[in-house]
Formats: sequence, structure tokens, C-alpha cells
Amino acid sequence: MNLKVITIIGLITLATVAGCDKAKSPDTVANDVAAAQQAAAKKVAEARMQASKEDAKATDKVNDKSQDLNNVEAKGAYDVAMAKAEGAHNVALEKCNVLSGDAQRKCKDLADADYDAAKANSKAAEVAAKQ
Repeated sequence: MNLKVITIIGLITLATVAGCDKAKSPDTVANDVAAAQQAAAKKVAEARMQASKEDAKATDKVNDKSQDLNNVEAKGAYDVAMAKAEGAHNVALEKCNVLSGDAQRKCKDLADADYDAAKANSKAAEVAAKQ
């Protein structure tokens, strides 16, 4: 009885193994190859599209950071220019104190006008740099 069972199991195993190595028809192989190529091309296209999206996101982040840097630099340049203008304004006002009457008033008016012009120029430079 054991010999029959072992023989049957052996024959089934042999038939299964022999069937696995059987060659497919050329048409079936051609269809399988075409399907595999199509699937591979689709995956490559999807990967390229995803990479392109990620590249665009990274570029946007870099552009945002670059714009932030430009804005900070413009603000810093404005602050420096304003500090210089305020210092020059204060020095000019002190020099006006030597004068008296109408001459002192005109001197202070001129110092104020120079300060206002420097302030406007600094603000214009800041706005231009931020664009």
C-alpha cells in the first residue's frame, strides 16, 4: 500500500515539475513581453511625473527662501540707510544751533528736507529690492 501511495505521489510530482518547464508559444511570449514593456513604460512615466512635481515643489521652496533672503537683505539695507540719515540729520540740526533767528530756522528746514529725501530714497530702494 505504501508503495502505491509513494508511486502516485512521485508521478504527480514528476508531472507537475515537467509541466513547469514547458515553453510557451511565441504569440503568448510576445504578448507577455509587450504587456511587461507597457507596464514598465507606464511606471517610468509615472516616476518622471512624480519627480517633476517634487522638483517643482523644491524649486518653489528655494524661490521662497531666496525671496525671503532678498527681503531681509533689503530691510537690513533700509535700516542702515535710515540710521545714517538720522545720524546726518541730528548732526545737521546740531550745527544749526550755532545760528540764530531766521538763519537757524532755514538751516533746520534744510536739514529736515535732506532727512525726508534720504528717508524717501531709502524706502524706494527697499521696495525696489523686494521686487
